[in-house]
Amino acid sequence: MSRDRVQPVQRSTGDAETASGAVYGVEAPFLELLARGAAAEAYERPVLHARAEGRPAETVAALEHAKLLALRVRSELEKRRRREAELSALFETAHDLAGPRDVDGVLRAIVQRARSLLGTDVAYLSLHDPERGDTYMRVTEGSVAARFQQLRLGMGEGLGGLVAQTARPYVTDDYFRDDRLRHTAAIDAGVRDEGLVAILGVPLTLGANVIGVLFAADRRARVFEREQIALLSSFAALAAAAIDTANLLTETRSALAGLERANEIIRDRSGVIERASEVHDRLAELVLRGGGVHDVAAAVSEVLDGTVEFAEVAVAPAAALETSCAEGHAVRHEGDWIAAVAAGGELLGALLLRGQPGLDPVDQRTLERAAMVTSLLLLARRSAAEAEQRVRGELLDDLLDARVRDPRLLRERASRLRADLDATHVVLAARLDATAADADQEAAARRRLWSAASHLAATRHGLAAARDGGTVLLLPLDPGDTATEVARRTARHLGTAVHEAVTVGASAPVGDLVARPEGLVAAYREGRRCLDALRLLGRSGDGAAAEDFGFLGLLLAGDRDVAGFVDRTIGQVVAYDERRGTDLVRTLDAYFACGMSPARTKDALHVHVNTVAQRLERVGRLLGDDWQDPDRTLEIQLALRLHRLADPIPR
Repeated sequence: MSRDRVQPVQRSTGDAETASGAVYGVEAPFLELLARGAAAEAYERPVLHARAEGRPAETVAALEHAKLLALRVRSELEKRRRREAELSALFETAHDLAGPRDVDGVLRAIVQRARSLLGTDVAYLSLHDPERGDTYMRVTEGSVAARFQQLRLGMGEGLGGLVAQTARPYVTDDYFRDDRLRHTAAIDAGVRDEGLVAILGVPLTLGANVIGVLFAADRRARVFEREQIALLSSFAALAAAAIDTANLLTETRSALAGLERANEIIRDRSGVIERASEVHDRLAELVLRGGGVHDVAAAVSEVLDGTVEFAEVAVAPAAALETSCAEGHAVRHEGDWIAAVAAGGELLGALLLRGQPGLDPVDQRTLERAAMVTSLLLLARRSAAEAEQRVRGELLDDLLDARVRDPRLLRERASRLRADLDATHVVLAARLDATAADADQEAAARRRLWSAASHLAATRHGLAAARDGGTVLLLPLDPGDTATEVARRTARHLGTAVHEAVTVGASAPVGDLVARPEGLVAAYREGRRCLDALRLLGRSGDGAAAEDFGFLGLLLAGDRDVAGFVDRTIGQVVAYDERRGTDLVRTLDAYFACGMSPARTKDALHVHVNTVAQRLERVGRLLGDDWQDPDRTLEIQLALRLHRLADPIPR
């Protein structure tokens, strides 16, 4: 038997006449089975029961005859129900074609219904590719293998290629044993991955042209009936009509889209002038009313319907920033647009347009124009800042250098800079730690330090000036602050601003800057000495005041604060003796005089050694556990001597 032909099902042709002597009423069980739609095997039970009960032969024969008639009726009813379902599916699919659904949705519905009505494991549809001359998978239903879903079949290859080549339906009940088909390694591998055995394919035709193939397939051997081939062919005709209709609609929509694009171009061109005028007006208004760079970014954000930000040079992407500066245009960078803000070849920053993958030429020019306006604003702000820095520096220079000072004029100049010369201040000497190899680079680094110091002074209502190869700052001292804290904060702030280590030495708090100018000069010298001491001690990049250097601070401080040194070093022990009437200071003095020997100390004091131990333990609690470290003992002995000179202790 040829494999590409569907053989008709052989059916019983027994006559409808009842056997002679049939027992009436034997049809009742079968009518009941028909009424409830029982399975075919259920129709054997009445005959089997009759034989088991030993009914007469005439009765059994009548039941056999009634069974055959009932099965014929059941088969006819099943055929009609199936046909009704097929017609309903065809009607629904045709209705889908008349609706607004896209071609992919219609093709998917056809494949799903074909699989459901034919009861197959898989259904799929391939389309012809005129450029490559083969067919490719377009829609699959029930497929689980990725390689199968990506198959391409050349003309004449496999079952689908044979259908596409001959424009005729083909069926095979066992694909791999069918020698009529031209097998290829790629197609067989895909079919094997999917596990298909029986395959039915029908052509999708438009006129005389085959545009694809519709398939139904099972993962077991199976014979497809003529009705099933006809049903799949009907679905294929609907699919071809859907594709043709979609192509016509696509062509129509393309033509309409072309007309709409032409109309949009006309509208856009007229809108370009309006938008350019709007941007020009808004930017001009910002410049005239003294707006800042962030105002420009906000205005351009509204015009471009996006988020525009200003970024400093250190934050902006370096490569994209340099490209934009070199080309003079905004450039793409990781989904954003970057326009360099530059003046005279110097990069000042960038405008970043976030999250805009596409940008038309008009919007791009708008972003570039905003970057140009931003550069002008930055230059103007820089000029104003430099002018203010010079004014602050000149005032501080006059306070330090001028021999003849007019207090009223000095206070007026300070007031215009929002500085209060009558408040308590700290004088800070700052210097970069590293020295550049090139003189120009070193000068540039000093200018950056002076600029950062001037900005800090302006925000703190103080003064700053470039002086002696570094920078001097005059900052007001807030309540609760110390000179040491101000020095360390300033070192951190300036180091962060210039990206280099900055060392800062601070003076003791100083007041009456106008009335006692010599105090300001002495404070600056003290700050310089602290700065030099920090660098000599290897503490570059740190900040400190004279009080942080222990007895060395006596040499650094301008006023030689002996009492302050003694108080900071042994003040708690002295205060304890005064409150309790004890002899801790005298014990300490004897302890160091006896070479730090408790045994000799008890002889010198004429007390028990346990008394010496208890007193030294109390000293440790007052001065800290490290009071006997070499550095601390040196400071404590010096403080004891100075204390004895100021207030001699009886021996």
